Amino acid sequence: MNTRLDHRDPLVFDTRELGRRPGAMKKVSRSVPAPKDLGVAEVIGVPEGATVALELRLESVMEGVLVTGTAHAPVTGECVRCLEPVEWELDAEFQEMFSYPDADTRTARRDEAGDDAEDEDTLELEDDLFDLESVLRDAVVLALPLQPVCRDDCPGLCSTCGAPLADDPDHHHEVTDIRWAALKDLNQNGAGDGSDDDQEK
Repeated sequence: MNTRLDHRDPLVFDTRELGRRPGAMKKVSRSVPAPKDLGVAEVIGVPEGATVALELRLESVMEGVLVTGTAHAPVTGECVRCLEPVEWELDAEFQEMFSYPDADTRTARRDEAGDDAEDEDTLELEDDLFDLESVLRDAVVLALPLQPVCRDDCPGLCSTCGAPLADDPDHHHEVTDIRWAALKDLNQNGAGDGSDDDQEK
């Protein structure tokens, strides 16, 4: 059973002023707290409760209300190369149709699309209200990089010791040729055996 929309929810918007007059338009500016998990897993995203500034344009059309807007929000995450924290301001754009809950309209949309599955993805108005959360979530996720970096030329970490290479561009380790490593071990073991024999004498 679907939960009815609550007009007090900051991401729920009222379209009653538009009526059903095609061409009617309304602009809305609202700052809302970011919902939980607004981002890509634990890699990068908008911190829960951070301020998200929304600029919306609501347009009444024959099928419903067309919502066009942008979301401006702070983003935090971790560089995938050096693991240092990264943060910046994100602007995500979106556009979505919220259809009137009329059977005839849904049937017309199915007939035009030629696919019954299309109806499952249709967002509808409920008592002239719509919930923007799913649209906002999709827009933010699409605008985020899947592999964030602190800078484009970040050299990452040393694969041997894990030290940040950006702090020491000349950082390196002496690499012993594997073909000589076994011989070196034999020499060390041989020296050790000899010293033990001397101590026994």
